[in-house]
Amino acid sequence: MLFDTHVHLNADQFEDDLDEVLTRARKAGVTNMVVVGFDEKTIKRALELVERYEELYAAVGWHPVDAVDMTDKHLAWLEELSSHPKVVALGEMGLDYHWDKSPKDVQKEVFRKQIRLAKKVKLPIIIHNREADQDIVDLLKEEGAGEVGGIMHCFGGSVEIARQCLDMNFYISLGGPVTFKNARRPKEVAQAIPLDRLLIETDCPYLAPHPYRGKRNEPAYVKLVAEQIASLREMSYEALSAATRENAKKLFGIS
Repeated sequence: MLFDTHVHLNADQFEDDLDEVLTRARKAGVTNMVVVGFDEKTIKRALELVERYEELYAAVGWHPVDAVDMTDKHLAWLEELSSHPKVVALGEMGLDYHWDKSPKDVQKEVFRKQIRLAKKVKLPIIIHNREADQDIVDLLKEEGAGEVGGIMHCFGGSVEIARQCLDMNFYISLGGPVTFKNARRPKEVAQAIPLDRLLIETDCPYLAPHPYRGKRNEPAYVKLVAEQIASLREMSYEALSAATRENAKKLFGIS
């Protein structure tokens, strides 16, 4: 029984074969997935999907790369959507210093607004972090994000950064990179994080695990992530998958 905490089944890459993708996920033991919307188009599509498929839930937020495009009207819309029965988190939100579409100060302001909204509506947050470790940690502390907690999505930072996030009530989620041969940090984190604070994801269609690296990722492959982490922790796959599934259900408030 697997819970993929971060999928983009709302992406164009799944337009032609979504039912087949979901069938393969079910066969692999994936019982639930959170479809993440991060702009107007993907949020609308995420909501369409969760209303059609029982096993899907949604997260809605604004991606840092597109922070310059977010308006107060969008923020009010996110607040309205937060009451949808299948919206279980806000995000993904955060900071991305790899791309330069949105200036850092704009990204930070949009991030702060979404954290404040999450605290208002009492939903956990899903954090996107690219090349911004310390700024992410500092901003989460400044905004008191530990009040709602959430997920450090597809975590690629150090064990030390992970521990700072754990101290703020966040779960650490690992994806395909933990299976890459030379990915030292995710492997170290997989071994160091307490089992009750660990989550798994695919981030599909991106970051496919070995041996599918470079190809389209899909939820069925979260099983490969779980198998790798179980091996690193020297525990059974069944125990790892059960624990991460229960962690996800607890965080998202799914009974």
